[in-house]
Amino acid sequence: MKTVVVGMSGGVDSSVAALLLKQQGHRVIGLFMKNWEETDENGVCTTAEDYEDVKRVCEKLDIPYYAVEFVNEYRDQVFKDFLEEYKAGYTPNPDVLCNKEIKFKIFYDKAMELGADYLATGHYCQITQTPDGPKLARAIDQGKDQTYFLNAIPGAVLNKVLFPIGNLPKSEVRRLALENDLSTAKKKDSTGICFIGERNFRPFLKQFLSSQPGEIKLLDGTVVGKHTGSIYFTLGQRKGLGLGGEGEPWFIVKKDTLLNILYVARGEEHPALYADTLIAENPNWINVRPAFPLTITAKSRYRQDDQPCTVHQREDGKLHVEFHIPQRALTPGQYVVFYDGDICLGGARICDVGPSYYDQKRELKLSEKVTDTQPQLAL
Repeated sequence: MKTVVVGMSGGVDSSVAALLLKQQGHRVIGLFMKNWEETDENGVCTTAEDYEDVKRVCEKLDIPYYAVEFVNEYRDQVFKDFLEEYKAGYTPNPDVLCNKEIKFKIFYDKAMELGADYLATGHYCQITQTPDGPKLARAIDQGKDQTYFLNAIPGAVLNKVLFPIGNLPKSEVRRLALENDLSTAKKKDSTGICFIGERNFRPFLKQFLSSQPGEIKLLDGTVVGKHTGSIYFTLGQRKGLGLGGEGEPWFIVKKDTLLNILYVARGEEHPALYADTLIAENPNWINVRPAFPLTITAKSRYRQDDQPCTVHQREDGKLHVEFHIPQRALTPGQYVVFYDGDICLGGARICDVGPSYYDQKRELKLSEKVTDTQPQLAL
């Protein structure tokens, strides 16, 4: 019999993970993690309610349960980085950092301190055993797969981690919860980390970051509107610009955080939204460090099909990623995550994006003009 500590969130996925492990004959311990302390009066953090659900499920399964608090660690190792990224004009992904720094480091260590043989979570992913060691693989339910958010975890932890529901579709997880009368069976899926959750995000961010109003411009410099602060917007964003008029919708195609300017263009297929190269830093290879150049597939955002690309490593350790087809709204601060079939190889934080197709065409036209005006040498 193995001792398995299950990270219990108060949701149906971790509840069924605990159920399955109990049915398999393991000694199961539920462990709830509190990471956020709501301070604003309009807060929507559901920590208290979630812990009540954890207690109900654990009592139903007849397993012990405990709660641990990592509010300070979360603030220092995730939330501060989140704010600094926004302040610099990037669009961060705190879920990736939370998995790396909290769930599979501090929380993992706490589980081991409790005498666990394994830590289990309700993530939708799988572990594949290979001669090179355990590898992180996609979940059976491709629509729920969460390997993207686990790209930064250390590969060593996979030796002592279990993902009990990774081989199940979400519909089966719900069915098992109902069949076993778990109180979370019909609970709505969470929409993200606690402090973002289901809230009006921009007012929340303004509690911690200040920014001045600025201009919204076309790519030719024409002013077409005003914004409340460029740091609150992201590339490819359509809503919240306050721009109207006849024609296709407006999209943010460029940000100048230093000058506090947003640049917009009409149409979601505008060439300024598309690029085929990016630079990514601090790469994490979960299992085996690959040889370069590497031709694989990658995702630059969660809800995206795999995109073929070639990855080169620069002398400074950063990665130069060349996509084989143009990519829409590549965004600094997000992560590019690499795959070999169903295996998640790892990922890296996007720190720069190559010239857009709009800029490439403009540079080409400028170079043609320069060539046309150069004197021709007589032969």
